[in-house]
Amino acid sequence: MTRRTLAWPSAWLFGVLVAYASLYPFEGWRVQGSNPFAFLTEPLPRYWLAFDVFSNLVGYVPLGFLLAVTALRSGRGGFLRAGAFVLPSLLSLLLETLQVYLPSRVPSNVDWALNTAGGALGAGLAFALARMGWLAHWQRVRTRLFVPDAHGALLLIALWPLALLYPASLPFGLGQVWGALELAVAQALADTAGAAWWPIPVATAIPLTRAGEAACVAMGLMAPCVLGYSVLRERWHRLGWCVAVLLGGVWWMGLSSALTYGPVHAWAWLTPPVLAALCLAGLGGVLLIGASRRASVVWLVLLLLGALTLLNRAPQSPYLAESLDIWAQGRFIRFHGLTQWLGWLWPYAALGHAIVQASRRDLR
Repeated sequence: MTRRTLAWPSAWLFGVLVAYASLYPFEGWRVQGSNPFAFLTEPLPRYWLAFDVFSNLVGYVPLGFLLAVTALRSGRGGFLRAGAFVLPSLLSLLLETLQVYLPSRVPSNVDWALNTAGGALGAGLAFALARMGWLAHWQRVRTRLFVPDAHGALLLIALWPLALLYPASLPFGLGQVWGALELAVAQALADTAGAAWWPIPVATAIPLTRAGEAACVAMGLMAPCVLGYSVLRERWHRLGWCVAVLLGGVWWMGLSSALTYGPVHAWAWLTPPVLAALCLAGLGGVLLIGASRRASVVWLVLLLLGALTLLNRAPQSPYLAESLDIWAQGRFIRFHGLTQWLGWLWPYAALGHAIVQASRRDLR
């Protein structure tokens, strides 16, 4: 019997992210006329970096794992189980072949072999965990804790920490894109007939007051908290979830700051407005513990709209450009902007999810 599982859409999403990272920056496509599979028979490289070996191996482990879990949950037997080992290898082969046509990328038989090994390792891990009963145990825990239709919310919750890794003007201030989007559209329409229809960006944004900063940070932190409330079965579980979001959010923000500026500055973002926001978010999370699922998603809509409105009406921090330059020079540039996209789009995806859930008549 086929059962609904988060693993299948997660595998699709992860496959898209792998393709994005493998083909970035998608510029300069050219055809050289040579055999696109010639890289398969090239000699092994004389020089290699341990980080590249590690990233190519580990990068495909989640894909193999998710495909194997999908096969196990589908109950359709050996064909899908074999696909958990074969599909990551085929995807890697396709992407390495496409890199032949990108001047900034270098296809490699070593990368393909490592990707294949990583996918096989992930699939083997999933089957081993299933044999030991750990996956079944997780399913029982998930059934006990969350409602059956929690897939979308759980996926958003899993992506939230990764979105926090991208530097923002304010802690937990995800989704500040309207100023950059307005400027990008104006530049694209320059010297065209459409320029007259698009307003010229002007620097009229008013900086947030300390109270505004605290409110924006608090709403950004409460959003994943209330998102979890909307799918948890028992209300007494919500208190633990509220504490987990507060502590986890602080830890991930510290990690982001440490990776951007160095470990010495890991907690420099804990300014008085932010500390007040943490207290405010904790108080709000406690007060909303008794809210119904429908009330939780309505609160989620209000929190996201409030945070996005404040963020996108305020100017970007004067230190943000410097932060992004530092961030781009670090290890995260190897993710080719994936955390940037998550930092930009996560609140809008969560907002869309909340609006859809709030429109359901059967939600109580």
